Amino acid sequence: MIPFREPFAWSILPLFDAIVTGGVGGFSSPTNSPLPPGVLGSALMETSLDSDGRLIADSKPESVSVPVLVDVPTLHRVKENYTEEMLLVEHPSGQSSMLSFQEPKRKVQKPVKATLRLEIERLGSDDHETDCISECGSFNNYSFDADSHSLGASFSGRSAQGLESTKTFHNGHQKSNSGHRDLQAGIGSSLDLRRSEFRAVEFRLGPKPEPLSQLLHLLYVYPQSVTLNRKRNLFIRLELRVDDGDIRKPPLEALYPRDADSSMQKYVHTQIDANTKTPHFHDEFKVQLPTNLSPDHHLLFTFFHVELQTKLEAPKPVVVGYAVLPLLFASQVIRLDGTLPIAKELYPNYLKDNVKDRLEYLDDGKTVFKLRSRLCSSLYPVNERIRDFFSEYDRHILRTSPWGNELMENLQAVNALKNVEASAMLQFLQPCLNMLLRMIGDGGETLQVAAFRSMVNIITRVQGETSDGDERNRYLVQYLDYAFDDFGGRHDPVYPGLCSVWRSLARSKAKGYRVGPVYDDVLSMAWFFLELIVKSMALEQSRTYSETLPPGEELPPLQLNDEVFKSIGQLYDCLLTEVQERGKKGLTLANKLNSSLGFFCFDLLSVIEPRQVFELVALYFSKFCGVCETTIHEYKLNFLSIICDHDLFVEMPGRDPTERNYLASMLMQELFITWDHEDPALKAKACRILVQLLCKHEYDLRYQSLDDKLYIAQRYFPLVGLILDEMPVFYALSSSEKREILVCVLHILRYLDDGSLVKSWQQNIARTRLFFKLLEECQELFEYKKAGADGLMGAMPVNEQGKGTLCYSEKLSPAVNHFLSEASRQDVRILLQVTKSSPGPQWIFPQVSPDASTFWKRVSPVSNSPSSPNQPHSLREALAQAQSAGRGAGMALKESLHPMLRQKLDLWEENLSASVMLQLLEIVAKFMDAASSQAIATDYTKLDCITSIISGFLGRSQPLPFWKAFFPVFNNLFSQYGATLMSRDNDRFLKQVAFHLLRLGVFRNESIRKRAVVGLQILIRTAFHYFQGLSRLRVLLTITLSELMSDVQVTQHRMDGSLEESGESQRLRRSLRQIAQENISTDLLRESGLPEGTLSALPDGGCEQIWSWAGVHELSNSLLKAVEAAVGHALLGPEVMTADKYATAEAYYGLARAYSNVPDLHIMWLLYLCEVHQGNQSYAEAAQCAVSVAGVVMQAIVSKGDHMWGKEHVEALRKICPMLTGASFGEAASAEIEGYGSSKLTVESAVKYLQLANKLFVQGELFHFCAEILELIIPVHKARRAYGQLSKCHTSLTSIYEAIVEQESSPIPFSDATYYRVGFYGESFGSLNGKEYVYREARDVRLGDIMRNLGNIYEPRVIEGKQSLHIIPDSRQVKPEDLHAEICYMQITSVEPVTEDDILESRRDRHSSKSVTTVSARVFNRFLYDTPFTKNGKSQGGLEDQWKRRTVLWTEGSFPALVNRLTVVKSESREFSPIENAIGMIETRTAALAGELDDNRLNEGDHPSRLQSLQRILQGSVAVQVNSGVLGVCAAFFSGEPSTRLSAQDLQELMAALMEFMAVCKKALRIHARLITEEDQEFHSQLVIGFQSLTAELSHFIPAILSGF
Repeated sequence: MIPFREPFAWSILPLFDAIVTGGVGGFSSPTNSPLPPGVLGSALMETSLDSDGRLIADSKPESVSVPVLVDVPTLHRVKENYTEEMLLVEHPSGQSSMLSFQEPKRKVQKPVKATLRLEIERLGSDDHETDCISECGSFNNYSFDADSHSLGASFSGRSAQGLESTKTFHNGHQKSNSGHRDLQAGIGSSLDLRRSEFRAVEFRLGPKPEPLSQLLHLLYVYPQSVTLNRKRNLFIRLELRVDDGDIRKPPLEALYPRDADSSMQKYVHTQIDANTKTPHFHDEFKVQLPTNLSPDHHLLFTFFHVELQTKLEAPKPVVVGYAVLPLLFASQVIRLDGTLPIAKELYPNYLKDNVKDRLEYLDDGKTVFKLRSRLCSSLYPVNERIRDFFSEYDRHILRTSPWGNELMENLQAVNALKNVEASAMLQFLQPCLNMLLRMIGDGGETLQVAAFRSMVNIITRVQGETSDGDERNRYLVQYLDYAFDDFGGRHDPVYPGLCSVWRSLARSKAKGYRVGPVYDDVLSMAWFFLELIVKSMALEQSRTYSETLPPGEELPPLQLNDEVFKSIGQLYDCLLTEVQERGKKGLTLANKLNSSLGFFCFDLLSVIEPRQVFELVALYFSKFCGVCETTIHEYKLNFLSIICDHDLFVEMPGRDPTERNYLASMLMQELFITWDHEDPALKAKACRILVQLLCKHEYDLRYQSLDDKLYIAQRYFPLVGLILDEMPVFYALSSSEKREILVCVLHILRYLDDGSLVKSWQQNIARTRLFFKLLEECQELFEYKKAGADGLMGAMPVNEQGKGTLCYSEKLSPAVNHFLSEASRQDVRILLQVTKSSPGPQWIFPQVSPDASTFWKRVSPVSNSPSSPNQPHSLREALAQAQSAGRGAGMALKESLHPMLRQKLDLWEENLSASVMLQLLEIVAKFMDAASSQAIATDYTKLDCITSIISGFLGRSQPLPFWKAFFPVFNNLFSQYGATLMSRDNDRFLKQVAFHLLRLGVFRNESIRKRAVVGLQILIRTAFHYFQGLSRLRVLLTITLSELMSDVQVTQHRMDGSLEESGESQRLRRSLRQIAQENISTDLLRESGLPEGTLSALPDGGCEQIWSWAGVHELSNSLLKAVEAAVGHALLGPEVMTADKYATAEAYYGLARAYSNVPDLHIMWLLYLCEVHQGNQSYAEAAQCAVSVAGVVMQAIVSKGDHMWGKEHVEALRKICPMLTGASFGEAASAEIEGYGSSKLTVESAVKYLQLANKLFVQGELFHFCAEILELIIPVHKARRAYGQLSKCHTSLTSIYEAIVEQESSPIPFSDATYYRVGFYGESFGSLNGKEYVYREARDVRLGDIMRNLGNIYEPRVIEGKQSLHIIPDSRQVKPEDLHAEICYMQITSVEPVTEDDILESRRDRHSSKSVTTVSARVFNRFLYDTPFTKNGKSQGGLEDQWKRRTVLWTEGSFPALVNRLTVVKSESREFSPIENAIGMIETRTAALAGELDDNRLNEGDHPSRLQSLQRILQGSVAVQVNSGVLGVCAAFFSGEPSTRLSAQDLQELMAALMEFMAVCKKALRIHARLITEEDQEFHSQLVIGFQSLTAELSHFIPAILSGF
């Protein structure tokens, strides 16, 4: 037990058995220990010693320890209190070397009886810092105590060689710094002790050993026991002495104290083992050995006996004897595990043999002192084979043995290293490798081969047994980077000898000699030897030039002599052969060797002359030339990716002095060869190599000037030529691969000078077209399509989105994904621990000089979205978050990210797209400037090189910064090349431009809409100059507007479910109106970045200004009408389209009329309307649609000068269909557009539609029209001599005329339709409110029917408007102020068509006229109806009070029309007094009878039909019982008070009317008597009696009537 201050009791608790060695201090666990077996026994790992004295630890895992309580019942009384201070006394010479006892300060304690209870817990390996055992049981590099000195990096041989000379690089250039640090050791050396708390643990609990890369020179001493002849109270003092001259000299301060806060000590002591003949000790002493040991260095053990009798004075220790342990013998540190004799007294020079013989020893010189020591040193190996190798190396260096013996002994020692265990070799790996390299460098051939083979064996075993899964073992890497210094320049460099011996071995293998398995080991460890060669060269380069080179200058490359370079080339060729042969077999070793060769060339580029490296590179590619294996292609790509990653790649020269950058040329050539390969993985890898290389150049701080970027672009520009020469290879790539290549191409073009670009365009027109085809691919692949939005809002159309959301992992190129994924791995751990908010995202974009490009300035990718805690702020962190969250592989990357990060990813892609588009726009602008200045000699007649790109710009969604840059270029394009672009050859381009400009006019962004308006005005200006008008442009814009309306969402739903005009339609109409607004034109031009006089400026080649705002206004109105028609059609909705045939027909008619200036579109909508009418059985209206279509075709034919028809035929059609007008058709025909125009309007199509009209008129029984139509068809058949068709036409004519005769001979006048006036009054009617219409219905539709039909149509609409519907059945005048606001009114009145001009002034009653033979009799645009009323407010009264109001209506067209109803555009009324009304009634009857008498059937002898009609009229005129009306008129106006109020003129007119009426009746009776037969005599007699009675009655009022009859 170690003495403590003021003890009062003591007890011994045996932990280890003194009989069995091997435990800590040399003992194992006893069987009588009071500790439980769970703490002892198997819990402590039992050990044994091997033949070298090393500790062999059991590898059983340590069980979990639990604290236990132990009771120690017996405690011994303490007789004296001893402290270490009591042992030190002053020597007379002033040294504290003698021992004595001081006076006791306190009395001895009385005996105490007690029980000691201990809590004991064994510490496991997890509870302390484990130490690594050396091959002799020492600590590893990481277990040094805090006071250990790091005095050197490594030591070669027996003495330290100093610190490693390391090679550093600054800005990619090699620098060298070397220095040596002398190791200070010896007597009196002061040590800087840096203490920390520590706990002593067993050596055996550590991991595997590691190389001793730092100075470690310690000796652990364990005194175990002393065998004496009598009992003593013994303790031991230990000291380290430098010599044996004088024992009174102080020893070295090389002993570690027990207290961590104390300094190094000169002495250490064991505990006292009292009253025993065989004292045992359990102390461990740690000794710091000097670096340079001599044979005089030794350990001195002094044995003291202490008397422990009870007395007042403390007894003084008495020296019993001395034991000496020398430290060095035969250049090796002595490790003792045995016994020593104890000398009673020491004499000066006691280590000398002659002095040893005079010393007296205890027990007759027996070795009674047993101890054990362990050496932990990085200077003196314990392993015998390593120790022998070190000794042989010394003899080899010093040449102390004869040559023959030396060679044999060297070979044996070298070969013996192969049998050293890996753990032992690992500790002395660095000095062994240094020694072997020295032998390889200056030994003979035999010794070189043996040393090389041994070195291969060592590093192979180290790689295999200590590898952590990495290809490059960390211990070997440490040696290369820090330990190897090529002997500090004191000897020749090692690389010539290493290359020579390796080459010899490789050539032997190539010649078929057996070289054993060592060659495979050499190939597997080729990376180590190649890097060793490079570092040897680098050290030589540094030593050669560093001293003479001025500060700041770069080291010039090392020029290898021809012999050495030839040796390297031969070795390189042999290794390439191995790569090729093993690569064909698919061996992994081939890939590793290929990478090693790549890194070898990569390193050599920084050391030796680059052109010498190019010879090796050329040898590499010539070796694999023509090899088509996939593995070989992959090897070449790996090789290229390695050497092209060099820091000085951009500045590399050519292979010849006339060339520039040989590596770049090889890179582009091999990349293109790979793109033509079948393996998609290789293609993707080649693309990634190019992308990563250009990214490295872009962000390299050394190449940020424009001149440097231009130089880089010129080096890579030949790649564009390779792609253009083999475009099929490019088209065969996948979209992601194309994206990567095109990014590189655009990056090259961005910094390329204009001269080089124009020169490439001057070669030939086909190559230039391919160049711009490549740019079109950029537009397609880099278009930013935002999912979830419609195509008109600047995003991806819904029909192009596919299923689900976008998968960003597919959109991003593999190179970008790979880079982000690799970079994010370092951020995952940090990302999961984010607890503080960080600043907003910082988007990194290349820094470009202000003069570089005006287009790149317009991109502002700045995101100011707020940040929040625990959220990553970059794409790298975004992908790290996705990976750490463990998302499924099938989930889209965007969906797996945080919403804020999805927004950032969208912004990143949008900025990428904008950057690409701006770059393309800049190239197009350069091409335009070059072409206008005639710098391009080739002919581009249609400008088809750039027109497709311009269309692509307009057709794709772009951000606002792009549009700001686009329209100035657009204006210059049409100013310089307007004549070419506006020609008919470019119709397709103009249509695309017009379509997309109109599409931009729908965008929500007002700034974009304004620029779209300016773009349309530029088109209008160009049309004025080159077309001398807007006819052609009007047709073109109308066509494109029609196509656009199919994509525009014209309507939208209100909250109540009803339809209203959408915002898109409103924005489009607003844009179309702004085209003609002269007052805002200047502001629009200014906002678009154009001069204020842009619209009035003359283009290139223009002679006069003919801009007309009136023409622009007319154009704007025509386009607005088309939009309004489309809106009206869409607002109807499917329900209204089904129920309301009138509104449906009007909607189609509105579309047809809006597109009347485009024949094809006009015909299309007319045919739609025709189908609607046929479905509603409105055959007359359907026939009119067919007539209109035929009229359009006929007018186009006549305008082209075809003599088949003339203007008179067109006029004949216009009589049938008065709504057919021809004002715009000639203009449309002359403005034929590609895909639209008169080329489709032929005589055959006109005849087809005329025949359709004839068929429909027949179904509608309008035979008069059929005859006229057939008259237009017959000339065509006559001209073509189609006699069969002529026969059919004439047969049809016969049938038609017979039908007409039948209609006219009918006793009931024929009517083809009924007409009704309908007025709408109420807010729920919408646009119909306050309007009047005339409806044309079938002839069997009565007033009640139409009331019911219209009620069913409009009642749901009125109810939706929370109003009620009321139908006014009569024809009285409606006053809006008398109507109720909550009621909607609809007035329906039957009307009659009229043709007479003076019908309004006629007093006669209106009756249905008879059929006539003229076609005009069936075309009506005027209608009348009579409304009876009285002055007292009643509608009916006596004849003397009955007034009548006659109303005539004029419609906007004629019936039959293209629609079922026409708007009333004019209305006139006239009121008739009672007398006028009576006169009119008489005149009406007179006219009816006279008309019957004047019928043409009189001449035809049709007596039966004439007689029936005459009898019917006569019976109603002369019979008294039915003729009360005539008598009533006379009674009302010729008698009583009314006769006094009438004027004489009115009475005379009434009398004259009655006299005429009676005369006509008398004439009719005479004719009737002539026509009748005997069967009708009785009926005739009744008529005569009735006439006579009527005459008699009238004579009372008009006496003169008798004189006339």
